[in-house]
Amino acid sequence: MKHDSQPEAYYVHVWIRGIHPMLWRRFLIRSDSTLADLHAVLQIGFDWTDFHLHRFRIRKKDYAVPRRGGLGCHDARQIKLGQLHFRINERFLYEYDFGDLWQHQVRIEKRLEIENSRSYPVCLGGQWAGPPEDCGGPRAFLERRAAAPWRVRELLDNLLEDIETGDTETLDYRLEELQPWQEWLMLHRFDRRRVNRQLRQYAEGAPEWMNSTRGRQR
Repeated sequence: MKHDSQPEAYYVHVWIRGIHPMLWRRFLIRSDSTLADLHAVLQIGFDWTDFHLHRFRIRKKDYAVPRRGGLGCHDARQIKLGQLHFRINERFLYEYDFGDLWQHQVRIEKRLEIENSRSYPVCLGGQWAGPPEDCGGPRAFLERRAAAPWRVRELLDNLLEDIETGDTETLDYRLEELQPWQEWLMLHRFDRRRVNRQLRQYAEGAPEWMNSTRGRQR
């Protein structure tokens, strides 16, 4: 297919560096979408909140949606994907939250014809829920994910002990301790339907697209 012909659909594979097993998504996105659109797709797909700064790093150039206090990058709203003439299997980085430094590796796997019956963008698949916001980056995420089952078991043992001894005063405290760990026990679940529902809202210009699908409590 020629880059300068009618818009195409890019078949895109994205994964977060430094996380094993691989935490990934696959999307179809139109070539006449902007980098700002791709930014929104990645925020939705990995369940981020768009609270932190971000940038794309493509062929030694940086792009971002302008934000007060942000980096001096090229305006992602002005660059369409098709203008970058990506090669098949070409990779680039999308970085989010420069404190935790989540590096998303983006690979253009295919260029396909637009299907009139299909809505774009769309998520075709993925594995694992996105990391909780502000959890410390890939290494801290892996450590806490591994520790979660043992910590929850410890807290449940404490809760059962309090119940058996009739110490009802500490029950609320024990339950509050358990609540933040619930999210960590559900990381094996990836809700593609919810992601695509939110992507449709974004494509239709619905103002609630970013606020309506924070499926996990932060």
